[in-house]
Amino acid sequence: MSKRMGRRTVRLEHPPVLSGWAAVVGKKEGEGPLKNGFDQILEDSYFGEQSWEKAESRLLRQSFTLACDKAGCPPSELDYILSGDLLNQCISSAFAMRESAVPYFGLYGACSTMAEGLSLGAMLIDGGFAGRLCAVTGSHFCSAERQYRFPLEYGGVRPPSAQWTVTGAGAVILAKNGRGPRITHVTTGVITDAGIDDPNNMGAAMAPAAHATLTAHFAETGRSFADYDAVFTGDLGALGHDILQSLLEKDGFDTGVKLMDCGVLIYDRKTQGVNSGGSGCGCSASVLAGHILPAMEKGIWKRVLFAATGALMSPTSAQQGQSIPGICHAAVIENEV
Repeated sequence: MSKRMGRRTVRLEHPPVLSGWAAVVGKKEGEGPLKNGFDQILEDSYFGEQSWEKAESRLLRQSFTLACDKAGCPPSELDYILSGDLLNQCISSAFAMRESAVPYFGLYGACSTMAEGLSLGAMLIDGGFAGRLCAVTGSHFCSAERQYRFPLEYGGVRPPSAQWTVTGAGAVILAKNGRGPRITHVTTGVITDAGIDDPNNMGAAMAPAAHATLTAHFAETGRSFADYDAVFTGDLGALGHDILQSLLEKDGFDTGVKLMDCGVLIYDRKTQGVNSGGSGCGCSASVLAGHILPAMEKGIWKRVLFAATGALMSPTSAQQGQSIPGICHAAVIENEV
């Protein structure tokens, strides 16, 4: 029986279990609405390190260690690590995992990296190429600002459409056997370019990619919003979320209250000064590990669609005025199937 359900969606014959997860975040994220779900909140933006980039690596390493502990799986028993971040050459991930001695895949999907890691990891296990692995990613506000925008000392004014890069990391252990939520379907994104060239409007750049992936998923699986307890995008922010909802409604989808965005959920936009909401690799990763999966563990949601989005830009492309391509990868996560 073919596992393919269409051009972009596969049904996993042996759905891997999510056996452990952890989210580590910074002070600002720990003051937001989801604060009670995070495993660790670090007060110092340097986390005891000498640079923000080293601090970002520590975030990744700490979430990885905690996820392994919670899954009862020492790193030596992992077949692979799939990790990525926002920094040039994914240095935060590589430096965080360089002493792990675990076979390593470095990924770059921008803010969609957690969904990309989960998708590839699930297919590796379903295909019999791995028994246990870890998908981990993260970001840091200060390191992202230094790379993509201006030095913090510059004090530039952010437009309402801008988003705040989450200081945080999330790690998930996937296993062939065990109990817990499972990944049953994967819908892989295609690069979608809406012609947006403003780095302060990434939600508008990514919303068409989310629309393309969600509509493909529903068409190829025969499902709709009615078949899910919740559908999470991440991280479009408030503006991108509104654009996506409008696009879906034009197609006849009734999203109701089921469509939510990780960038909207992680902060209180009225009090925390984050403009349109959160962004960064650590956004959807920490919301997944600190909010979505714990809620599934409690039985609040039984089937969710996790569709993380990414803006595939670089400092160079932004400086050259190129448009911002978007991507969205989606994974179906279900309680025991």
